[in-house]
Amino acid sequence: MSRKPKTGTAIRRNRYKTRPEARCALWLARHPGFLATPAAVTASVLELGPVTTGSLAASTLVAGLGWYRAHPESFTRIASPRLRSARRRWTRYIGQSWRSTLDFCDLTVDDRRTGEVLVPRLLKVASPTPSIDVVTVAIRKGQSVETFRNAQAELASALGADAISIEKAKPRVLTVTLVFGNPFEDVIPPADIPGDPSEVDLAAIELGDTEYGAVWTEPLAGQHWLISGGTGSGKGSLLWNPLRAMGPMIRDRVARISMIDPKGGMETERGRPLFFDYATSADDETEYDNGDGDEVVDPMLAVLFRFRDRMRERQEQLREDGLRKFTASAGTPFEVLMIDELMMLTALSGRRTVSEVNRVLAEILTQGRAAGYAVIAYVQEPAKDIVPVRDLFTRRISLRTGAASFVDMVLGEGARDRGALADEIPETGCEGIGYRTSETSRQPIRVRAGYSTDDDIDELVRLCTPADEPPADSNVYPIAA
Repeated sequence: MSRKPKTGTAIRRNRYKTRPEARCALWLARHPGFLATPAAVTASVLELGPVTTGSLAASTLVAGLGWYRAHPESFTRIASPRLRSARRRWTRYIGQSWRSTLDFCDLTVDDRRTGEVLVPRLLKVASPTPSIDVVTVAIRKGQSVETFRNAQAELASALGADAISIEKAKPRVLTVTLVFGNPFEDVIPPADIPGDPSEVDLAAIELGDTEYGAVWTEPLAGQHWLISGGTGSGKGSLLWNPLRAMGPMIRDRVARISMIDPKGGMETERGRPLFFDYATSADDETEYDNGDGDEVVDPMLAVLFRFRDRMRERQEQLREDGLRKFTASAGTPFEVLMIDELMMLTALSGRRTVSEVNRVLAEILTQGRAAGYAVIAYVQEPAKDIVPVRDLFTRRISLRTGAASFVDMVLGEGARDRGALADEIPETGCEGIGYRTSETSRQPIRVRAGYSTDDDIDELVRLCTPADEPPADSNVYPIAA
């Protein structure tokens, strides 16, 4: 493809411009597989014979199919991204198609010496998930990241992407992240309520679906969750699904839930019978000795201190019994502290309250794992000055956010470049959709949480409210006379 020079532009022809055969040689050097594969097949046929060569190829194919059938999780994690990346590299981003796409978007450069059209070179294509492509591009002299960002909408349209992110990877190299389609066309139903505590797996709490069509689960035992998302992003779905997944344990008091709702209880009041300890910003002040010689009058802070004190008692009990880890039972229940809006406690309260909250939270997050104490916190702005203990949360989920920087704050540095475009999620019709990082890699995966209606919450309360007399230290259930 060639262009006519602009009027009045002098062109200095260079008789030493790169010849087609040289460009072909350079291309083959960058893609040695196009020579190595035919050469290997030819050598195998000549040395081993066509029957043996065909048998080896068939055996490889059968082994791959057997791997997929026997252990689809590892195949999806290890093999699928590589196979998908190779297929898309040579179909979606094939040479002439890539060249014409950039040319139509005015992202090519005219060489004034030779009159050639220089095209930014495609270095790598990675397809970590079915709906995400991460393309590494070497730009030409005279171009910058802003050159591509100015044509961002045109480039997304030309490539058929629904969302796009363009970032500088290193000098003269860009990372273009493309998201295609919405794998969650329908609302995901809420997690099923198991029938018996033995059916609850604290290492795999059901929350919804992944973009692979598999059930989305997260471990809670020995973990702490931080869930970030803007208003209306669907954080409520990630509040009720864990409770549904643990329902029988709550009913039989093998699990106890402490709830702090700084938003006045609008979201959580409907499920209040499920909670062992509960406080909202609308509750009257109460007194509680925090063990340090001070009296706590904030009811939400009192719940936090009671949770911390029960953790200390559990630690002492485990030490006396010579145990390093707990086993969930009615005598030693698994305890979960849920904070519906952490920012209201860690940033918007008084200075003394903020200091107390951060100190006690840090103690729980660093010491609660072995004792069977977990924290699930929900926040809109995950900045370090708002959530100083952010790095102590071991599991993080990012729903729709209001700023691109929030994504890396939650999921880790570089998560947005790897495809977690949580700030690009539409505000309507995508509630509960977000990104999480895999437990085996830093690669983000798109997920959607199951949606719980008021009827679903009422069902949970009806089936899983503890029926026996509560312990005397519960501040929710009245003690029978």
